[in-house]
Amino acid sequence: MILLIAIIVGIVALDQLTKAFAVIYLEGEASFPLWQDVLHFTYARNEGAAFGMLSDQRWVFMIFSTVAILVLLGVLFFRAPKSRYVQITLAMVAAGGIGNMIDRIALGYVIDFIDFTLIDFAIFNVADSFVTVGAFMLMGYLIWDIIHEAKTEKEKVRAAEQALGVDESNEANEANETSAANEADESTSTPTETDHGNDGME
Repeated sequence: MILLIAIIVGIVALDQLTKAFAVIYLEGEASFPLWQDVLHFTYARNEGAAFGMLSDQRWVFMIFSTVAILVLLGVLFFRAPKSRYVQITLAMVAAGGIGNMIDRIALGYVIDFIDFTLIDFAIFNVADSFVTVGAFMLMGYLIWDIIHEAKTEKEKVRAAEQALGVDESNEANEANETSAANEADESTSTPTETDHGNDGME
């Protein structure tokens, strides 16, 4: 619980701090190339979702985001997954959502400044990064978990089949032993009856 709260608070604080620096040093300034033609710091205002999506549906997205954040927090703190890894990924996504929601409520827009110019990508921020990375980490875990479950199930089926084969083999052996014992008893009892017949004749 404490770890998850620390992760969420830390991410939100980092997001808000970097946005404050963006306002102070980047607003009204030309794009600052951290790595020329690859990664720049460029001040931008985003009224939509992450990476500038749904800019014309601000209130719809705010309602959707609020519900999503509340659901994530509810899952984290009231129905926490057993996997610590899943808990951390959910905390990352929730923290990113909270960071951007603070901007939308306080400013009416989200401050973006990370400009990946190499592929002409949308300008984003730290909160967007944690939402995206957390979501991909969660999807990767779910895919791994599905594969692992399928493999475990196959191993269980194989083990059950092997156990069934051993049981059938043991039953066959016991049947053979019983049959052999019966035949031995019959062969032993036959001369005895003959001997009794000879004794009678004498």
